[in-house]
Amino acid sequence: MTSGSENLSVPVLGAPTRAWQYGDPDGAPLILVHGFRGDHHGLEGIAQGIVSALPGVRAIVPDLPGFGASPAVPGREHDIELYGEWLREFSDAVAPAGFAVLGHSFGSIVVSAAIGGGLDPSRVILVNPISAPALEGPQALLTQLAVLYYRTADALPERAARRLLGNPIIVRAMSEVMAKTRDAELRAWIHGQHASYFSSFSDSSTLLQAFRASVSHTVSEYADSIDAPTLLIAGERDDLTPLPRQLELRHRIPGARLRILPGTGHLVHYETVADAVWFVAEFLTETAAASREAAA
Repeated sequence: MTSGSENLSVPVLGAPTRAWQYGDPDGAPLILVHGFRGDHHGLEGIAQGIVSALPGVRAIVPDLPGFGASPAVPGREHDIELYGEWLREFSDAVAPAGFAVLGHSFGSIVVSAAIGGGLDPSRVILVNPISAPALEGPQALLTQLAVLYYRTADALPERAARRLLGNPIIVRAMSEVMAKTRDAELRAWIHGQHASYFSSFSDSSTLLQAFRASVSHTVSEYADSIDAPTLLIAGERDDLTPLPRQLELRHRIPGARLRILPGTGHLVHYETVADAVWFVAEFLTETAAASREAAA
């Protein structure tokens, strides 16, 4: 895999968005949007794998506002409308001539909401898309506990809230539930990733706003707006969206392809990176060829 990256700082909505660029600086842009409480590290493996498989691609992975190295947008509620507006403005800045877009988990909602608001990508890739309300998924009870957890943090002063939200025992418990692999070395690496990056949020208020956005919306709300060629990648054992709801989403988006990874849950970007890269590279290659043929 190509390990090199270029660090970018892009002014968006009055705040600098930090982003990491991989591959050919003049290549076809692919913007990757990470999930809730993560940052660009979560999609780094997929980004590196794609530019290695497709040397003509430029992968751009921003940190969402309020996460990683990107500060929160000043004076704004970090709801899904804000995140959709942010992605539209960021995309205009880094890829004004056109781009493909990939969203993982909460990032799939951000991408879909942005499209609903006018974002016009050439191709759409949604990994572990959130296709069902959080309180109806296979782990509805855990979601309810998460709601209580964040509400408790919301009632605390900032310092105490950060201690609770970043509690390593709670972070590890979440990681244990989400990881499905039985490979001890891989599980240990996943836990290390969550320990290192899962608590890199700017402040507790922004995190709580983003949490509300993540559990209040689904990709399905915006499915009718998605008309670009679309690839869905789902884990068979996803704790947040059951497989039947992913099948429903595929039928909602005209011509969408669905690739299912057996034995994998919500951490496709950690557990089955090579498979995800293969699916994405195949999709981008085939749809690019189809677009050239249609234009000829």
